[in-house]
Amino acid sequence: MAATRRATAESLKFSSNFYKDNIMGSIPIPPNPWVETPLIESSALSKAAGCRIFLKLENLQPSGSFKSRGIGALLLHEIINHPNPDIIHFYCSSGGNAGLACVTAARSLNRPATVVVPFTTKPLMIARLKNAGADEVIQVGESWQEADAYLRQKLLKGDEGGVYVPPFDHPEIWEGHSTLVSEVARQLLDQGEEGADAMVCSVGGGGLLCGVLLGLERQHTAWSLNCQVLALETEGAESLNKSLQQGQLVTLPKITTIANSLGATRVAQQALDLAQKHDVKSAVLSDAEAAMGCWRFADDERIIVEAACGINIAVCYDGRLKKLLPQIGPESKVVIVVCGGSNVTLETLMAYRKEYGWIEESTTKDTEVPSTLTAPTGGHAK
Repeated sequence: MAATRRATAESLKFSSNFYKDNIMGSIPIPPNPWVETPLIESSALSKAAGCRIFLKLENLQPSGSFKSRGIGALLLHEIINHPNPDIIHFYCSSGGNAGLACVTAARSLNRPATVVVPFTTKPLMIARLKNAGADEVIQVGESWQEADAYLRQKLLKGDEGGVYVPPFDHPEIWEGHSTLVSEVARQLLDQGEEGADAMVCSVGGGGLLCGVLLGLERQHTAWSLNCQVLALETEGAESLNKSLQQGQLVTLPKITTIANSLGATRVAQQALDLAQKHDVKSAVLSDAEAAMGCWRFADDERIIVEAACGINIAVCYDGRLKKLLPQIGPESKVVIVVCGGSNVTLETLMAYRKEYGWIEESTTKDTEVPSTLTAPTGGHAK
């Protein structure tokens, strides 16, 4: 049975439909637990950035973030290759977007998922995990490390069908994220465009970055070979940036940023290796800039995202993108991965603007960009 179900790398990983069209013997493969998301050109952000900005709307994934791709791909891989998939029970120790993606994907694949989180996890995320269909949400310890240790030592060891789901550091997760690039390539062609000049994504543990770079490698086209990748982090979570500076993995002592979805103290080794290989441009923005990106995105495109995604939007404003990528011109095409995230509410955006609104004192006024008209005219205390 196991031999007839086992999938080969060639048959599963490099098709634009990923696992969807593959059949193992007489057993159909379940549908992908993620969806193709729109790629739209943004008039407001293009005007603000001084180039053509295309938004890859990963916030529309079933779980609310890009994590549906990578985590969904891992779960699907485990089900396809397990000798007895009916006994599988998925376990994840992320109380953030990875945990939500695990629960959402597991539910679509008719398998249970348990999430173990520390007591510091916000009630909003606990409620969302339960609402998504978690078999159980267990709170243990005061840190992710304590919650993860409990999951591994107490739960996984006692469940023969237990499968551990990491948030970012796994080859199947990278493969899932790489499907984003093949979609972008096809969608640009559908719009009469051949490729992008740059792609922008934020970096936490580096799973998305790995997927983007692997996806570009596999396009084997002139545009993909020359596409500049801009990897963004916030101050207090800049593990990739510091690793690139030192030429080796650097572990941060702690995470000190509001963009807690980027809160990996160390990126995956694969992320560093690929970033060095592809000469990725790494940049670090402040919490204020990330927060500004969130509220201005809401004003300009009526889309709400976390601060971890807000940094990708922030580079479009006030000349930031041009400073980071000076080769970008008016006709350059820049794809921004709107990675999404579920740990955000209207109240969050209002609080951000109250605390960090002073940053808009330097906003470039342009009546053709809606969010410049909603910027406060009065000063804000820093």
